[in-house]
Amino acid sequence: MRAKIRDTEIFFDVEGSALVVEDDKLHSKPVAFLIHGGPGADHTGYKPTYSPLSQHLQLVYFDHRGQGRSARGNKETYTLENNIEDMEALRQYLGLDKIVALGTSYGGMVALSYAVRYPENISQLIIVASTASYRFLARAKQILAERGTPEQIAVTQRLWDGNFENEQQLQEYFTVMGSMYSRNHDPEKAAKNWERVILSVDAINVAFGGFLRTYDVLDKLHLITAPTLVIGGRHDWICAPEFSVEIAQGIPEAKLQIFENSGHSIRADEPDALLNAVANFIVGRF
Repeated sequence: MRAKIRDTEIFFDVEGSALVVEDDKLHSKPVAFLIHGGPGADHTGYKPTYSPLSQHLQLVYFDHRGQGRSARGNKETYTLENNIEDMEALRQYLGLDKIVALGTSYGGMVALSYAVRYPENISQLIIVASTASYRFLARAKQILAERGTPEQIAVTQRLWDGNFENEQQLQEYFTVMGSMYSRNHDPEKAAKNWERVILSVDAINVAFGGFLRTYDVLDKLHLITAPTLVIGGRHDWICAPEFSVEIAQGIPEAKLQIFENSGHSIRADEPDALLNAVANFIVGRF
């Protein structure tokens, strides 16, 4: 499905019913926006890990502008600011009130920024393997220098510089960096998963070559009023766990959970535990 909003067209997909029958009565389920990372990837990485949540929520997946199945356009518009406002426009387009927001990695940055700007529109916030400021970049470079192979250090220079030339180079980056992202990296399984992902070089270049270098909502986290769960991976190289701690400390009464056997790709390393943590948090609140 596609929503023509603002100056773009956003692809979205819905999983689960909004209204269900329980004890002969209609029950309305909360709606959750699942906000993908990257930038430069798409929503499909969330499937099927989070699909069981449709028992408790109606799930709305969407691709950021210029990414996945959403419309391409002027790459200069592929900004965090527009991702925030596109999310709000999509909420209005769908006629929704408060939403649950779940964001991973860059999706977590979008979710945090949205929750700071529109706290009244969030019923619950779940942030997975993310950060509240640009300082994650310097820390990631330090960790990469300590743990990475020479090949990984070399291929990641394109990320830091924001100068991937094509999707093939971006695919090569993710292939070479697989063992840094996931402690249980399975090259064959990862290759199959990446086959269904639509990559966007422009989106990741604009982000890492530009606005992520100044991104910072750390001093605004106190504005978030929704119950919040913050999840980090102990061995995360690009959004190190101390940044999850920092987020949880900044949001009033936020709950923090660090997954001891996970890297950045918690969905790959501890999928069942991740799903259980999110489901328990959601069910306990509704």
